[in-house]
Amino acid sequence: MPERYLSFSRDDWAALRAATPLTLRDHDLAALRGINDQIDLDEVAAVYLPLSRLLNLYVSAVQDLQRVSSTFLGSIAPKVPYVIGVAGSVAVGKSTFARILQALLSRWPDHPQVDLLTTDGFLYPNAELIERGILDRKGFPESYDTRSLLEFLRSVKSGEPEVSAPVYDHVTYDILDGEVVTVRRPDIVIVEGLNVLQVNREGVEFVSDYFDFSIYVDADERDIEEWYVQRFFALRESVFTNPSSYFSNFADLTDAETDATARAIWHSINGKNLVENIAPTRERASLILRKERDHRVSEVQLRKL
Repeated sequence: MPERYLSFSRDDWAALRAATPLTLRDHDLAALRGINDQIDLDEVAAVYLPLSRLLNLYVSAVQDLQRVSSTFLGSIAPKVPYVIGVAGSVAVGKSTFARILQALLSRWPDHPQVDLLTTDGFLYPNAELIERGILDRKGFPESYDTRSLLEFLRSVKSGEPEVSAPVYDHVTYDILDGEVVTVRRPDIVIVEGLNVLQVNREGVEFVSDYFDFSIYVDADERDIEEWYVQRFFALRESVFTNPSSYFSNFADLTDAETDATARAIWHSINGKNLVENIAPTRERASLILRKERDHRVSEVQLRKL
């Protein structure tokens, strides 16, 4: 079977940066890192800058095509954002990846407005998950209001002047009632989530149908489990100490209890979701980033056009 992807070693991929300048500094990176994420400016230069250069070229090509279409039709069509999907497991570092990518892309002069949306806002509220009996499957495909997410993306790609999405709070572990985030015709929208490359059961319309480019952040399952456990320890010392936290009862666990609890959650929920629903979508991505145990990207695979 012909190979669908071009594979690049870290060094070969880094060389594709060409003359792309590094526009982030250490203090910028510190503000973008998530809990327990390990990334430095060397990683940004070697992995993110070539990617931002590639995406800049893609976005510019699409913008040129939109101008050609407007000229042909004799009318100015509404600006349609370029949509990038970012998928991967819990604890693989995709949220930090998406924030850094947003920061870099927003520094290119041709597309300064880059919005980032997480699909967490399209999770059903806890009350509805409880009613459906699937609270323990939060993050699995059935826990999302996929219809609303599709409507959101449809409106964004139709050039609607304003499109709003619900907001999820990771402290209370629930949707914030009445809170929305609004997208106002940005140049680029990055949509980050666990199941954004998932094929829905009806097979009629997929979230990824609205993506111009998609990225899957990949790593060995055993490494992701260890990162999840490490993050759980970090959360025990930070977010879980907040009395408003849904998981405040974990704040007083011993180290042994914390390790056991984190691994139990991983094997019953997050690891299971990865194997059953997330990892099988990897080969639907336009680009796959392979991370090693030290969190550094060792290989990049770019799908052939």
